[in-house]
Amino acid sequence: MKKDKRVDEYIVKAQPFAQPILKHLRTLVHKGCADVSETIKWGFPNFSYKGKILCSMAAFKEHCSFNLWLASHMNMTNKAADEGGMGIFGKITSLKELPSDTEIVDLLHKAMALTDAGKIIQRKAPAKNAAVDAPEDFLSLLHKSKKASEYFEKFSPSKKKDYIEWITEAKTESTRARRMTTAIEWIAEGKSRNWKYERK
Repeated sequence: MKKDKRVDEYIVKAQPFAQPILKHLRTLVHKGCADVSETIKWGFPNFSYKGKILCSMAAFKEHCSFNLWLASHMNMTNKAADEGGMGIFGKITSLKELPSDTEIVDLLHKAMALTDAGKIIQRKAPAKNAAVDAPEDFLSLLHKSKKASEYFEKFSPSKKKDYIEWITEAKTESTRARRMTTAIEWIAEGKSRNWKYERK
């Protein structure tokens, strides 16, 4: 059992509601994977198995999240994506919102088996100098906010693409509209799509 004191510090600094959630998830990870090791990566706790990331957890002002690195190979999706969050269990605000301990440990075992099998996250390499085409409805909404429009123009192609893909990959019109509204709010503050997870 390899623990990192920085994870202890992270939990202590979390909001009171988040501390029992983080402690419980941490205990379950060690229960499910005896060979797991802890670290802080991207500003929040990550758990590695055989040198590869197995899962991670994070705490925010009003919710926590838990994610499996190979969740896509398990037909699991990011339940919190529509609200700008991350994690296979959505935005967690209390212990009762978590699946059973048995279910979580089972998911960890499946993730470990995938790691043993050599599965990795498949990422498409971005095309060099590829043009970023924003949808018309998003541009129309963007231009209604002077601040958002100015910031978006200054964004790098990759930052623009992050927002555009988040919007265009929405599966329903209501989700698309919700994501566009959130995007405009964040852009007007000069924030990137993944601002929550960037190191400050």
